Amino acid sequence: MLIGRDAERRVIEQLVAGARVGAAGVLLVTGEPGIGKTALLDEAAALAVGLRILRARGTEAEREVPFAALLQLLRPALAGLDRIPGPQRSALASALALGPDGAHPADRFAVGAATLSLLCRYAESAPLALLIDDAHLLDRPSAEALLFAARRLVADPIVMLIAARLGEPHPFESDLPRLQLQGIGLDAARQVVNHLPSDLVEQLHQTVAGNPLALLELADDPDRLQRMPPGVPFPVPTMLAEAFASRANRLSADARTALLVAALDDCELAAVSRGCAQLGVDVGALEEAETAGLVSIRDGEVQWRHPLVRSAIYTSADPAERRTAHRAVAVATPDPDRRAWHLSEAVLGADDDVAAGLDVAAEHAAARGAHAVAATAYERAGRLSRRLPDRAIRLVAAGEAAWSAGLADRAETLLGDALILRPPLPVRIRAQEVRGDIEVKCGSPRQARDILVAAAAESTDPAVATVLLADAVGACFRLCDATAGLEVAYRLDSLLPAVDRPGPRIIGMLAAGVAKVLAGSGGTDQIRAAIALAPSDELDRDRRRQVWMVLAALFLRETGTGRTLLQHAMLERREQVALGTLPGLLFVLARDDATTDRWADAEASYDEGIRLSRETGQTTELAMNLAGLAWLMSHQGRVQCQELATECLEICAAQEIHLGTVWSLFALGDLELGRGDPAAALPQYERLVDVLAEYGLKDPDLSPAPELVEVYLRLGRVEDAERAVLEHSARAEAKGQPWSLARAARARGVVGDSESDFVLALGWHEETLDAFELARTRLAYGAWLRRLRRRVDARTQLRLAVEGFDALGAPGWADQAAAELKATGETARRRVPSTADELTPQERQIAVLLVDGNSIREAAARLFLSPKTVEYHLRKVYAKLGIHSRTELTEHLGRT
Repeated sequence: MLIGRDAERRVIEQLVAGARVGAAGVLLVTGEPGIGKTALLDEAAALAVGLRILRARGTEAEREVPFAALLQLLRPALAGLDRIPGPQRSALASALALGPDGAHPADRFAVGAATLSLLCRYAESAPLALLIDDAHLLDRPSAEALLFAARRLVADPIVMLIAARLGEPHPFESDLPRLQLQGIGLDAARQVVNHLPSDLVEQLHQTVAGNPLALLELADDPDRLQRMPPGVPFPVPTMLAEAFASRANRLSADARTALLVAALDDCELAAVSRGCAQLGVDVGALEEAETAGLVSIRDGEVQWRHPLVRSAIYTSADPAERRTAHRAVAVATPDPDRRAWHLSEAVLGADDDVAAGLDVAAEHAAARGAHAVAATAYERAGRLSRRLPDRAIRLVAAGEAAWSAGLADRAETLLGDALILRPPLPVRIRAQEVRGDIEVKCGSPRQARDILVAAAAESTDPAVATVLLADAVGACFRLCDATAGLEVAYRLDSLLPAVDRPGPRIIGMLAAGVAKVLAGSGGTDQIRAAIALAPSDELDRDRRRQVWMVLAALFLRETGTGRTLLQHAMLERREQVALGTLPGLLFVLARDDATTDRWADAEASYDEGIRLSRETGQTTELAMNLAGLAWLMSHQGRVQCQELATECLEICAAQEIHLGTVWSLFALGDLELGRGDPAAALPQYERLVDVLAEYGLKDPDLSPAPELVEVYLRLGRVEDAERAVLEHSARAEAKGQPWSLARAARARGVVGDSESDFVLALGWHEETLDAFELARTRLAYGAWLRRLRRRVDARTQLRLAVEGFDALGAPGWADQAAAELKATGETARRRVPSTADELTPQERQIAVLLVDGNSIREAAARLFLSPKTVEYHLRKVYAKLGIHSRTELTEHLGRT
């Protein structure tokens, strides 16, 4: 019976009840050692009548065993592995070593998605309870896979309870609902130790702050309690460890040795017996420890009374004893990877043979997607290497593995340690390439630019230097450093004739073209030439740089250019569960949609990009998606624009992501202009102009000059408007792209008296897909015609402007166009808002995927959700739209 935990028990009961009716629940239970976390999980198992139960427990011995805890948890469910999507099935089979080694190298996010899919499949026949104890001791890859699944459980008959020690670092401490256990009350303490006098129980309760395990331990040793200062709380973990170590020290030498062997590795009695045999000890000596209440032996396993017993046994042993025991276990274990880990604990000083064994263990871990484990193995191998070049090579491999695991700070430290040792040139270049990627995604684009440019200068391979410089252009793009970007573009031009590999050549051409466009120095022909080249298998395999193919295409802002490439890349990333590259692609996709009439799709992509950026720790992509969504919402007149822009500006200021600053300022100016408040818009636009000038950005597509022209005219500053038009028109003509030319022609029409500029602008708009800019031009043209008293002509443009803005969902702009139309004597027929406008971004994503022909399960796989969650959102979509079928859904979304 669980004593003193009535409130906590009710919480568990509610979660279990929710699982029975298809409402998922996740709870992280934390507390100090001995506080009762395991007892609460046991109570949950007792309450989960009628639920399937999967359990796992983290152990110190398996913290570096790839996916050990995940296999322990999922083993009963593995019969359903062939019922989950193929790429996920391959990833999970590889992670759990269920197929040929390295047959399908696993991505850590793919393993998480597969874990979610398998759990949801397993829960289809009966509700499911997942009980994970000592989660702070789980191997990191298992913890990350379970966290991925936990974040996505919404409408599934699953309850997940995770118990972890308070104060110990682990992935689950980020954002899960939490229940922190405190000590039990005095009345409950009297029930737990009812054989002691009341005053002694009160003193004991006060000393250990109601910790149940400490109550029981001290109750068996009242003399120890009498020796403690009265009224002074005692550090319970220390006290418990000392108590367990003291109890072990009273055992025979053989029993202590057998306990130490059991503490080192697998708790299977047969494995412990083999290790003991290497030391000449009879495993039967463990009976003494069992009698002493330190362990129990059941079902062929050595089970510890509490994890603190295990750690107390290990830490209280002499270092020499620990090394001897590790060596014995290494000899006894049949697993070469575990042998390598044990030998690494058994040696003193450098040992190249042990380092080589750890190299192999690291390679196996990386192939299974356990990059955090691989990083530790490579690092330990590096520290054991005799030769400095070998040490440096292994530390670089450790840093790269740590980055693949999403551990940016650790990766930076390892790579920095390696570079101090001056590794061979190719290894040094690779280290700098990884450092540059880390800085671009999580740190400072300025540092990334400097690192990558320096590495390219050091490289003797033109192809390698080309891709490094292309990455440097990406950093310059985010940094808004057009001058440095142009210098890099010229260096790329000088290298490209010597590059014969298609992949690096295409990337180099695209990057050079983009850099020139940003600096207002041409570049569009180079981009077109690169896009026209035959596809490259090498580029197809380089997921991180594939984004250049779609990003560069969007710089042309031409109808149809790059859209197919972008959709193909997105589909491939979703099918392969390549979440690490998705935030950047989602930004590009959303940016493309936002410059068409697909604003709802753009919002859905930005929203997913923001969520995945937060989850993967990519602060640069988070800022870019925040800025893009802020700009979109500014056109819609939504106040959330200000919140998004504020968060983006904070990130950009800290990390020098000046491009995010540019778009956020643009958004804040557009928000005020759309509200009809030019005075409030002016400071945002003028600050933006200053930022562009500071960083030498001359790309007319980033300039707010057309907006400033309207602001200046409304404020009576005609000369400023005329000056802005002249400068902007010159840059647009130099770029020669339809989008720029259309905006420039509109600005000239607003300032001047020539109708031909408006007509020219409308002509250029026909070569782009930007419905918002087209409506803006129609509004400006119609207003100009009305002022000339050409009311009939004005009405034609203004009607179309109202319809365009209404269709997009830009009510502030639609109101301005309607007001102009009313001034001509005609009242606008306004679009009745559609219920489809009420869909959340995720609901719309699901609806679009289903309308496009995907099944529930296919949509779930592509969005990394469970099928039940997709069904849950689909029910909400149908309710909001008042429909009952896919056919009706297609009609509402206007898709075919």
